[in-house]
Parts: sequence; structure tokens; C-alpha cells
Amino acid sequence: MDWLVNADTTAEKLVLMLVAIGLFVLVMAVILLGVDRVKRVPQWVVVVAFVGPAMAAIAFGLVYPGLRTIRDSFYDRTSSNPVGLDNYVAAFTQDAFQVVLRNTLLWVVLVPLLATFVGLVYAVLVDRTRFEQFAKTLVFLPMAISMVGAGIIWKFVYEYRPDQQGVAQIGLLNQLLVWLGIEPQQFLLNQPFNNFFLIAVMIWIQAGFAMTVLSAAIKAIPDDIIEAARLDGLHGVGMFRYITVPSIRPALVVVVTTIAMGTLKVFDIVRTMTGGNFGTSVVANEFYNQSFRISNLGLGAALAVILFVLVIPLIVYNVRQLRLSEDIR
Repeated sequence: MDWLVNADTTAEKLVLMLVAIGLFVLVMAVILLGVDRVKRVPQWVVVVAFVGPAMAAIAFGLVYPGLRTIRDSFYDRTSSNPVGLDNYVAAFTQDAFQVVLRNTLLWVVLVPLLATFVGLVYAVLVDRTRFEQFAKTLVFLPMAISMVGAGIIWKFVYEYRPDQQGVAQIGLLNQLLVWLGIEPQQFLLNQPFNNFFLIAVMIWIQAGFAMTVLSAAIKAIPDDIIEAARLDGLHGVGMFRYITVPSIRPALVVVVTTIAMGTLKVFDIVRTMTGGNFGTSVVANEFYNQSFRISNLGLGAALAVILFVLVIPLIVYNVRQLRLSEDIR
């Protein structure tokens, strides 16, 4: 069985996956058979039988690693010698990590607000139009692309080649600049604007999600409210400001906080397009670098804990808003 635990090759990993699936099917079969055959089983036994394996898996795959990460954040790079709060002090005081925190804050502020704004405006503009379904499909399509795929696509869009005789630009954006008589730019290298070009990719992806949720919320606005507003003389911007936005406020909160949580954990786009170089690294990418490339387990764990702590307020706020919206209904 040692080769299953230390599976390295593709074939061994495939066999390990099949063994895990087989064990899961076996356990569920035993549970179902026991519940079906044994009559008058106490309710708590049934609950434990069905919920127990899931809770055990969560404890083993989520709770234990989380507690281990918190513990490692107070130890040195080898997780053997305690260093107290040194890793957290380094994460907040060293210049390199301050850039990382600044970039992360930039992502968390700009992506949710701009993606939600774009999605909301688009949802309002195409609402009840002739080509509504087709227009929504175009904006939602990026959601079907993985973050890595989107990063590769936009890396080609930003691709730069020196402006020399006989050298053609293969990057769409630089080719447009050349056609306009402007020098091609190294969009992914020039600091600090390269961060904004990376952020644009995330906005491109998340705008579809925002548009879908907010479009459904707009359609749920009662017709009598809209008709009453029109009788009062509200149209266009006034209707949008005083009727549409207040009516879909719970949906706006959910969209902003959901996108913010996803943005805090952004890794794929940065890793694919710049590797975190040229002043573009964020907390998730730096956690990967420290833990798996530099092998500084203590500092990597501290960054993971910081990321976890940053996500908690968003989750709490999101849950509260959902409960408030349910109480109103």
C-alpha cells in the first residue's frame, strides 16, 4: 500500500483515485444497506451515518490543515522552531510584502466595484431589448473560461514586440496602437500600471456574473412600482437612481461581496501573466512563492492566515445581508 500513499506517476494517481471512489461507494452502500435492512433505527443513528463521513472528511481535509497552518505561522521556515509573531511582522513591515498588500488592496477595491458597475449598467441597458439573450450570452461567456485560460488569452492581447522594421505586433492592443501611430507599450512590465491591466482581466470575467445576478434582480422588481414611478415622471437616470438601485440593493451587496471574496484569493491570472514579477504579486501568489518555491513554510503560512482573516469580514457581512433580505421578505 506504500505505493498508493506515495503515488508519483499518472497511472498510480489514477489507480489511487479509483481506489478512493471505490471506498466511497462501499461506505455509502454499507450505510444505505444498514438503514434499509434495520427497522426502527434511531434518528440520531441515521443522521450520524449520513453526516458523519462528510463531517470527518471536512475535519480531515479542511479543519486540520487550517489549524496546522495557523500553528506553522508562528514557526520558522522549517516549522520546527517557534518565532512568535516574527512572520506577521515581516509580512506587514518589509517593503516587498507591503507592495503585495498594496496590490491586493487595489484588486479588492477596484474589481468588485467596477465589475458590479459594468454588470449593472449592462443589465439595465439590455433589459427587455430585442437581442437581450444574445447580448447577455456575450458578456457571460468569459465566466465559462478558466482563470488560467483567461490569463493566457489576455497575455496574447498585451503581447509586446520591439517597434522595429519588419517586426509585426502579435498583441491585439499593441497592433491597435501601431495603427494609430503610437509606440507599442510593454503593458505587463511597466509599473504600476501593469496591475491595472491585470485587474482588467478579472473585471472582464466577473462582469458576466454580476450582470446575470443583477439582471434577475431587476426583473423581480414589481411592475406596479415601475408604473407608479413613471406616473411620477421618473425616466432614464432618475428611474435607475431612485427605483432600480434601491430595489436591488440586497443583490448588489451579494454580488460585491462575492466578487470581493474571489478577488482576495486571485492567483491564476497573476501567476499566468506575470508570475508575480514586476511589482504585480498579490497575497495568494506570494503565499505560493514562500511555501513552495522558497520553502519558507512559516512566512507562507502567515500569509495564508492573513488571507483567511481578510475573507472572514466579507463572509460575515454577506451572511448578515442575506438574513436581512430574508426577514424583509
